[in-house]
Amino acid sequence: MLQIRKIELKMGSEERASETQIIAIPLPFQGHFSPMLQLSNRLASKGFKVTLLVISQTEMTKSPNNTSVNVEFISQAVENNAESFQKFVDTVLRKLPEIVAKLSNSGYRVSYVVYDSLLPGVLEIAKKLGIGGAPLFTMSCSVSKIFETAYQGMLNVPVEQTPVLIDGLPPLDIFDLPTFFFDLATYPNSLEFLLNQFMNISDADWVFFNTFNSLEKEVLKLMESQCKITTIGPIIPSVYLDKRIENNKDYGLSLFKPEIESCKKWLDSRETCSVVYVSYGSLTVMSEKQMEEIANGLKSSNYYFLWVVRESELKTLPNNFVEETSEKGLVVSWCHQLEVLSHKSIGCFVTHCGWNSTMEALSLGVPMVGMPQWVDQTTHAKFIADVWEVGVRVKTDGEERMVKKEEIERCIKEVMEGEKAKYFRMNSEKWKKLAKEAIDEGGTSDRSIQEFVTNMML
Repeated sequence: MLQIRKIELKMGSEERASETQIIAIPLPFQGHFSPMLQLSNRLASKGFKVTLLVISQTEMTKSPNNTSVNVEFISQAVENNAESFQKFVDTVLRKLPEIVAKLSNSGYRVSYVVYDSLLPGVLEIAKKLGIGGAPLFTMSCSVSKIFETAYQGMLNVPVEQTPVLIDGLPPLDIFDLPTFFFDLATYPNSLEFLLNQFMNISDADWVFFNTFNSLEKEVLKLMESQCKITTIGPIIPSVYLDKRIENNKDYGLSLFKPEIESCKKWLDSRETCSVVYVSYGSLTVMSEKQMEEIANGLKSSNYYFLWVVRESELKTLPNNFVEETSEKGLVVSWCHQLEVLSHKSIGCFVTHCGWNSTMEALSLGVPMVGMPQWVDQTTHAKFIADVWEVGVRVKTDGEERMVKKEEIERCIKEVMEGEKAKYFRMNSEKWKKLAKEAIDEGGTSDRSIQEFVTNMML
């Protein structure tokens, strides 16, 4: 169980916290699920009862370090397409009043619903039930500003003229924007979901962002003037940052079963900063040709590598690749990413630039090779290379926007041993320090969470 950290308010506040319940509703994808669960752990450490509502057909893998968050599970298939996502949304909105009533009858008054920002309809239900509502944005504030600008009608889709100039952001080329702004045909129904995050944002009691003030200072100031933006990041397990929550060593639940022992044993036998870690998250699907280019790029780089290839993607690897690279590489179906990124042997992270993965790397001081695929990842890759300067972004080739093996090799070598390698590592360490300061006691994110807690007890 997590240690309850006492807070100095007024007589009876701890008792009220223990009688108060928060429902947290993430999307059932790892990059959305993990930050919501960790925020739930943070709130539970303050004395609240927190119930995580999980709607998924995928069986959860529990960590040995049990989370103190209660899990309410509803079995339903959720696939990565518009029709399946709409069914998921409908289920959440239909079931929420029933779940609030059930949990309230358990003796803990439901006072708040914290929900993924892609579920704006939850706020309307919460208001009808007389409880507070707060969205959690699991993409950067900068990306959210782009979508908010489009929602306000001030950015046309598709974008035809560049650079795109948006207050608080650097000038953006077409491929620096989220993919929907230059490739709408591939995901024709998805942009509406993303823009609708802002349909009732001004009605929310709080608006949480998994970021920290110094990381996105300018755009945060602009958005704070429009609604109650609250930075609470990095929301990763406490052991990697402030170490104030007992046994908070990982997120607690996972949609995939990690290969813990094999990863640790292999990494322990490698020298400091000698390993390239490669992972493209839980959703990205690579073509067989792109997987071949990645494999050959890793092989020719001649570095040790740990590559996460989901079981469903193993068949796309080149024939005999695992056997041929066994002296240099380890291919696993899933791992505890934070344990890997925090290991002394990791020299760089080849990533799809999903926001949760990006925040983890920034928080742990790991330089990156950005290889974005879709949605917000392209913009995050822009910031990794040109704003935070903690790595490089691959260049694509041809109409298929393929990343060739030579480019992959070049980028890995630039981050691991090139002229700017020390500069990338120095900047990564800078952001690691600032991330820790933000979430540590008295930091900007810690104060934001404490303000929310205090408000809940009034």
